[in-house]
Amino acid sequence: MEAILLVGGRGTRLRPLTISTPKPLLPTAGVPFLAHQLARASAVGITRIVFATSYRAEMFEAAFGNEAYGVELCYVVERRPLGTGGAIRNAAQALNSDPGDPVLILNGDILSGHSIPDQVELHRKADAAVTLHLTEVDDPSRFGCVPTDGTGRVTAFLEKTNHPVTNRINAGSYVFRRDVIDTIPQGEVVSVERETFPGLIAAGKTIMGFVDPGYWLDVGTPAAFVRGSCDLVLGELTSPALPGEPGPFLALEDAHVSPRAVVTGGTIVGAGAVVEAGSTVSGSVIFDEAVVAKGAWIRNSVLGRGAKVASGAMLDGAILGDGAIVGPGNELGDGLRLWPGIELPPTAVRMSSDV
Repeated sequence: MEAILLVGGRGTRLRPLTISTPKPLLPTAGVPFLAHQLARASAVGITRIVFATSYRAEMFEAAFGNEAYGVELCYVVERRPLGTGGAIRNAAQALNSDPGDPVLILNGDILSGHSIPDQVELHRKADAAVTLHLTEVDDPSRFGCVPTDGTGRVTAFLEKTNHPVTNRINAGSYVFRRDVIDTIPQGEVVSVERETFPGLIAAGKTIMGFVDPGYWLDVGTPAAFVRGSCDLVLGELTSPALPGEPGPFLALEDAHVSPRAVVTGGTIVGAGAVVEAGSTVSGSVIFDEAVVAKGAWIRNSVLGRGAKVASGAMLDGAILGDGAIVGPGNELGDGLRLWPGIELPPTAVRMSSDV
């Protein structure tokens, strides 16, 4: 079975981490984010994946080549933004599937533990045009919602509203029949959510909703990115790509974590990174070669490659770009982002959200 992996977004919500690296390639629990998706796809029988690329397209092939985790990989570049539907149609030129075959569509910013084989099986049994993974959320008003009838058939795609008719939302994983992809206009900007799916329903085609209550997370924001990485390290979501055993933290090759440091909450400590004695790091992502000095306190934060946090500094929900330096005495609160190479001198307190 083949799949299309949508990885063309610019990841602006995760800047400055995505200034030099596409969001799907950011280190997540010790490996590029996509490694978790590729390993899981391989484990459920996907044999070939087409990457729908755009932003820094060349970096994807450089990272994974023509094969990873036993899956054949190929790459199609989207020269201008085409929306979700346009990107799927553009990537379909590289598919080998027959018209009636199921093709899995995955989003490069979603962590999901749902059962792909069960989704495909429902698709086959219902002879559906498309089968969507639906997940249930506590506050569906933040999303568009997707109502279904008693048979699981999708009846509508509703925009965000203060009074949603269901708590089920589109979770971003689809199974298309190959010939249905071919009905999407080529080279045009198309949204599957606003155009393709409603159009299929209006034409009387069968769109099924596969409801799975398993783990699901959109990692498009800094807080969600950190949470996703930590959940993988803690084992809240299992991944064949995790480079170690789940636990309170995971240190990669050549990392040094002092036995007198307190490191918890699913923190990942990148290759060559240093966490010195007397420091406390909880639920954070420490990229390669970053340094956490003695007595520093860090929670729910990201330290970019080569970033440094000095003794006595405190980070709570902050994002440091590559090579950024936080001097002694600084306290960086929730939402603050320090751009690559910026250095905060000792004792300066920053209250704004971007520096």
